[in-house]
Amino acid sequence: MADTTTPASSYSYPLPSFVRFLINPKRLKLGYHYLISHALHFTLLPLLAASAARLAGLTSAELLQIRDGLRLHLVPVVACSFAAAFLAAVYLMKQPRPVYLLDFACFKPAAALKCSREFFVEHSMSTGIFTDDNLAFQKRILERSGLGQSTYFPEAMYKRPPKLCMAEAREEAEMVMFGAVDELLEKTGVKPKDIDILIVNCSLFNPTPSLSAMIINHYKLRGNIQSFNLGGMGCSAGLISIDLAKQLLQVHRNANALVVSTENITLNWYFGNDRSMLVPNCLFRVGCAAVMLTNRRSARRRAKYQLIHTVRTHNGADNRSYGCVFQKEDSEGKVGVSLSKDLMSVAGEALKTNITTLGPLVLPLSEQLLFFLTLVSRRAFRWRRIQPYIPDFKLAFEHFCVHAGGRAVLDELEKRLGLAEGHMEASRMTLYRFGNTSSSSLWYELAYTEAKGRMKKGDRTWQIAFGSGFKCNSAVWHALRTIDPKQEEKNPWTDEIHAFPVQVPRVETIH
Repeated sequence: MADTTTPASSYSYPLPSFVRFLINPKRLKLGYHYLISHALHFTLLPLLAASAARLAGLTSAELLQIRDGLRLHLVPVVACSFAAAFLAAVYLMKQPRPVYLLDFACFKPAAALKCSREFFVEHSMSTGIFTDDNLAFQKRILERSGLGQSTYFPEAMYKRPPKLCMAEAREEAEMVMFGAVDELLEKTGVKPKDIDILIVNCSLFNPTPSLSAMIINHYKLRGNIQSFNLGGMGCSAGLISIDLAKQLLQVHRNANALVVSTENITLNWYFGNDRSMLVPNCLFRVGCAAVMLTNRRSARRRAKYQLIHTVRTHNGADNRSYGCVFQKEDSEGKVGVSLSKDLMSVAGEALKTNITTLGPLVLPLSEQLLFFLTLVSRRAFRWRRIQPYIPDFKLAFEHFCVHAGGRAVLDELEKRLGLAEGHMEASRMTLYRFGNTSSSSLWYELAYTEAKGRMKKGDRTWQIAFGSGFKCNSAVWHALRTIDPKQEEKNPWTDEIHAFPVQVPRVETIH
């Protein structure tokens, strides 16, 4: 008979429940993070306790001896005190001026301009331009895009045939920009004459006079206003405008800066059959955001946020990155924006470059240490089997506003950053309700977070956007007060926030 005795080494002994509780990977990570984050406290507290005990044990004679020593060295002590005060004053003067966000406004078009999927398909068929295969392709894109039934088209698209001309494009620009700025001025109480800096960004529509001149003329802004009009910079231009405003507010004292971010649909509809150029037709919709920034310290009491960091990275030196989003003519001479199949991988590389710069500015020491050790292990010791460490940005931010460029973009960012569905809710719901509004999408997402009543005092928000070129830009905001959604009457989500979030099905990407 075969020996059925099991070797002693093969027995498995169950671990006690408290041991299993302690060695849980998530709890170990949290314990490590807490230990590293509070390492300074753990080091200083024993030293302070020892110093306090030493001082408490001093005799009267020893205390008198210390006092006499200070009297003998009064001049050096006073000189050192003045030097320390002087250096502290110089340090404070050299610090950049704080930049506050007073408020922002997102334009919400009239209900008559809502564009359902059925209208989009019927409208495309009515032009008689697209082939049957490409009509079916656009329909599949719409069904899988993450867009809902209530996005908006410009008025020119509802005319039969569509009236796509410069005059209609100007009307669209005036409608969205003036609508957003009017609402912002009402919310902030800032008078047009008190605006010192104006920055407008619109990638594809750049008329003469410029869009910034259009705003100056309409609101009769001052003649010495610092005015800028940014074009051709893609969906990340909104954060470029914020960064430019920040730089200008470091130079101009007691100034208000108005930033207007939009895109124009009327003159940029593609009437051809190149599939790489048909995707933008399905994704881009009408939208605009206006933001009021200031460096006036007295405004802190009523401001919503303080701008902490802006990080801009540009991979345009690489030909693949440069050409992945490209405005050009197709084989028939029709102009459109072509999206390369490399877009997702290019966006991933741009994101990696950006978070490498942003990480040391915002991540806790525990995450920076893990990232550094992994990097050293892979490069110095050539341990290639160790996977690159992706920092846990959830430890640095409470809210994430990822540019709602499309469902595939949001899926890729969620995967690469290790975010949960809740972190992506604002981005997905903005894509569903308003579509890809280009550079203004980040503000619709922030408005969603406010409308849900989730923005609390001290919360940190990360806005991240991608744009042609190829660029990846970030902005970090610190909430100065808790936002009460009941007081946000002008929020574009207010009258329908109760219906969100909605379930958006996830499907395979179309090629």
